[in-house]
This record gives sequence, structure tokens and C-alpha cells, in this order.
Amino acid sequence: MPTLNVNGIDFYYELHGADNAPVVVLSNGILASTASWFNQTPVLKPHFRVLLYDCRGQGQSAHPPGPYTFEQHADDLAALLDRLRIQRAHVAGISYGGEISLTFALRYPARTLSLFAANVVSHVDSALATIIAAWRDAATRRDPDLFFNVTTPYNFSSAWIRANAAALALAHERYQRLDFPAVARLLTCFLDLNLTERLPEIKAPTCIVVGEKDMLKPRDYGQLIADAIQGAELHVLRDAGHTSFWERPAEFNSILLGFLKKHPK
Repeated sequence: MPTLNVNGIDFYYELHGADNAPVVVLSNGILASTASWFNQTPVLKPHFRVLLYDCRGQGQSAHPPGPYTFEQHADDLAALLDRLRIQRAHVAGISYGGEISLTFALRYPARTLSLFAANVVSHVDSALATIIAAWRDAATRRDPDLFFNVTTPYNFSSAWIRANAAALALAHERYQRLDFPAVARLLTCFLDLNLTERLPEIKAPTCIVVGEKDMLKPRDYGQLIADAIQGAELHVLRDAGHTSFWERPAEFNSILLGFLKKHPK
């Protein structure tokens, strides 16, 4: 298991693709891990060096006591890149990972070749805060069944839920093993997100993807981000819910690869 000690804790990471290729970093959703990019890594690695990693509090990386902040997540990623001798990278992510990517682009503009963020927000309004507070309450109770029930309707479209009983059963099983105190710390970090006023500072080429049927982070959030960043692209994945990279992988990959190819190293 490849790990590096960065900022005092161990980070799990994977590198795929040629050593001399431009680097693209993929940051995970809050309940996900490096394994969640199974549809994207095979498509990207013939063209890019793909860096997958679990952020602090997530997956196979260390789960230190909190509180966590997005600035801390961005600093962790920068330090990981330093250890791997990577000066600049395309920075991409989905949901929580997309918000890490937004923060990184603001905090390390000279190291950001391009920015790709899917199903993402730049602040948390009252409606979203209510949903996430319920998730955090379930995590605090360390009740995996309750946590599964309150998160699933927001993470996936209704059509995907109806068609993917087996995948949901695996997710339910995985939730039994979650480190719920760490999940609660990540959720608390998310509730403090507030980048909207700083979005015009982002100068990197930017692509924003939203799911047409994302009930957790609806299109208005992505539209706001794309409107605030000069020259940003906005793509809407038809019929996709919050986990757009699973629900519409072919379309997602086409947008991601096409965008990266337009902005080579």
C-alpha cells in the first residue's frame, strides 16, 4: 500500500500512467475513495499521469482528530505533490473533492494547470446545510443503516437507484465499516465552505459539470461558479444525479478528457 507521510500524517495514493505525462489529480467525494474513479482512470492514464489519493479523514489515509478545513486539504495536496516532485497539475474532483480543487486553485494558482469540478458548490446555503446536518447527526450516532438511508436519496438519481440494487447493497455493506467520527469531521468541514466571493480570482482554465437531477448540489450552484470564473465551461449531464461520474461515465469522461486535452502542459 503506497503511503507518504505529509504534514505529519500518512496519505494513501496511487499513480497511474507514464512518468513523463502531464499530471491530473482526482480528488474524491466525501464518502468515496480512490476506488471510486474506476470508470475514469483507464480512460485518462493513456494520456496523463493520474494521481489518486484519499484526503485526511478519508479511506486509507490517516484519520487524525479535527477540526479539518478546506485550506488544510489544499495544503495537504500541495505537500503531497511536493513529495512526489510534481510542480504543476491539472486539478480535478467531484463533490467534496471538487471543493478541495476549487480551494487549491485559489491557494496555489501557479501550480494549477487547469481546474475541473463536478457536482460542486462554493458555499452552503440553508437548504443544503439542513441536509448535511442530518447526515452529520446520523454519523454522530454511528448508525450505518440510518446513515445509508439519509444519504442515498441525495447521492443518486431515482432512476439509478431503481436500476442498481446490487451496487447499493455493496455501498450499504461498505457503510458498516465507515469511521463515523472522521465522517462527521469531514461533514463539519464542508458546512464551513465559503468561497463564492473569491471565485473571480481563479484564472486557470475551468470546467464545471453538474447533474441535471442532482438534488444535493443542484445546477444553480454550478451555474454560479461558472459565471463567476472568467471563461469557465459549464456542462449539464442529462438525467444524472449527484454521482454523475458513475451515472453517466461515458459522457463524463468525454467532457473531462476533452477539456484536459484542450489545455496541455
